[in-house]
Amino acid sequence: MTTIYQTLYRERLTSAKRAVAMIPSGAKVAMPIAAGQPPAILAALAEQARTGAVDNVRLHYLLCTGVAGTSVFDFDLRHRIIPISYFHGGVERALDKRRSAEALPAVDLVPCHFSQVPRSLVEHVGVDTLIATVAPMDTDGNFSLGASTDYALTVSRKPGIRLILEVNAKMPYVRGDCMIPVSSVTALVENDVSLPILPPAPRNEVDDAIGAIVAGLVEDGDCLQMGIGALPDAVCSRLSHHRHLGIHTEMMTVGLANLVKAGVVDNSRKQTHVGRSIFTFALGDQSLYDFLNNNPDVEAHPVDYVNNPFVISRNDRAVSVNATLQIDLNGACNSEFMNGRQFSASGGQVDFVRGAYASRGGRSIIACHATAAKGTLSRIVPALTGPVTTSRNDTHIVVTEYGWTNLKGKSVAERARALIALAHPDFREELDRAAHGAGLYADTALDTRTLNTEH
Repeated sequence: MTTIYQTLYRERLTSAKRAVAMIPSGAKVAMPIAAGQPPAILAALAEQARTGAVDNVRLHYLLCTGVAGTSVFDFDLRHRIIPISYFHGGVERALDKRRSAEALPAVDLVPCHFSQVPRSLVEHVGVDTLIATVAPMDTDGNFSLGASTDYALTVSRKPGIRLILEVNAKMPYVRGDCMIPVSSVTALVENDVSLPILPPAPRNEVDDAIGAIVAGLVEDGDCLQMGIGALPDAVCSRLSHHRHLGIHTEMMTVGLANLVKAGVVDNSRKQTHVGRSIFTFALGDQSLYDFLNNNPDVEAHPVDYVNNPFVISRNDRAVSVNATLQIDLNGACNSEFMNGRQFSASGGQVDFVRGAYASRGGRSIIACHATAAKGTLSRIVPALTGPVTTSRNDTHIVVTEYGWTNLKGKSVAERARALIALAHPDFREELDRAAHGAGLYADTALDTRTLNTEH
């Protein structure tokens, strides 16, 4: 028996070429993060631009994958499809290198906390089109956004939005507040292809040392958020002996999923969504996507909910773990700018720094290697060389391979001493001179015996 939902589905089903023909020149298009970016639609849109059928399309997004990098963000299409990034990755860094060689400006970036991206897109940018990959329609006539609910769900609910979806049987069907009804869809395209894979970041001894220190700050029953990269992966690998952990995180990772599978995470001590792991997007390997598919113990929700600091704080003992690129002697963090260029963006770091600290018994942890560039540069610096991502007022616990310190309640002088003690020994004297020269404290020499490290 044919249902009304199946009838609506067939009425909206079309080819990728016909679907993107509905996108006019001058359109403001949004696409989700990573796995939610629709390859067939993107390839067809790139072809439309290549033939001159569409022009001046502004494409808004976070963290694009190679699928977009090799189609709509082909360098030769730069005048017809304009990338507007909220979070840079490898694709944008490669484009910036090419643009710099041609004396062209870098890929444009909108500074924005992740939790605020939906409002930015709907209210300030005024996007008129959403393109996204979704799981196959369920019996209630809904498409799950699967691994990429993020800002896409909020955008999909904007009145009058042009909604073009790519249905992919390999997108996991995820429960939660992540559904788009077929009745609101403009066009559907079918394309069953593998989702993008994020290989594990290479880890080294320093990552593992930091991971061990951070894991020692996690207690049974804590509710976790982990960022992306080798350091959070190293932390997850050290939590196997913990019990009754919870998950409320922007990004679901392989490491977090493995903690659920091992029984370390059961979400039993949470105050919200008890028994369920909450996330807004996922990126990893096929085992992660398999874990998410039809899993009743996992839910996806939009980022303006998941990353809302107030929502985060409703769970007791929330613990956020994020990486940074630089920390100055006041405790301010630059987590997004490197070598004079945008490297990533603020993402959800500040959302979780504030939300975790506001929770009862919560802890916000910022971790980094003490050095960069093969040991030639200190990541603890007298002054940042990029924008302030996390302000000195917000930074709570800082970890390097040399230990950890809690900056809350510390004066400027005490912070400088504590952070210098977390720097590589080769740079401590230089940092001490800089602190003294800046008037942060009156000491004339660094005495490592009195430095306040808490490791």
